[in-house]
Amino acid sequence: MDEVGILVRLFSYKAHSNAETIAAIGQFDETSPARMIALAILNHTYVVDRIFAAHLTGAAHGYASANPGPIPPLNELSEAVRRSDRWYIDYVSHLDKAQLAERIDFMFTDGKPGRMSREEMLMHVTIHGAGHRGQLGLLMMQNSIMPPGDGFTTYLHTAEASTRRRE
Repeated sequence: MDEVGILVRLFSYKAHSNAETIAAIGQFDETSPARMIALAILNHTYVVDRIFAAHLTGAAHGYASANPGPIPPLNELSEAVRRSDRWYIDYVSHLDKAQLAERIDFMFTDGKPGRMSREEMLMHVTIHGAGHRGQLGLLMMQNSIMPPGDGFTTYLHTAEASTRRRE
């Protein structure tokens, strides 16, 4: 499988995991401080995704911080995350090897310059999101909410069940 095929699967997994995490966040009590922490973590992850989407395309992102306020309500944030996840799946499905290797200059939100390949940026987005989903899982467990499974292997065995079974 080529790099693009792997990235499409990886971002499909990310979208699936985000959707399950968002559903679990909905189980927090509306007045719980933990719910606000969960929304802040989800919002941060979304904002970083959008900042890197802008870097990947050479567009302005308009964020002065990776932790902007105010934090949108869960229904608005969940729709924004879904749109962003669909954007990434579409974006990676149209890249070739040369585009993945291309190094891009950009500015971090703290004003410091950066340079990364597209492939490095895409890996950052997936790893960053997975780390924060782990934080959310711990927050859920501390609040008696069962966090969703978040394994790539679990996703593959569900999404590609017919090709993953061994008899």
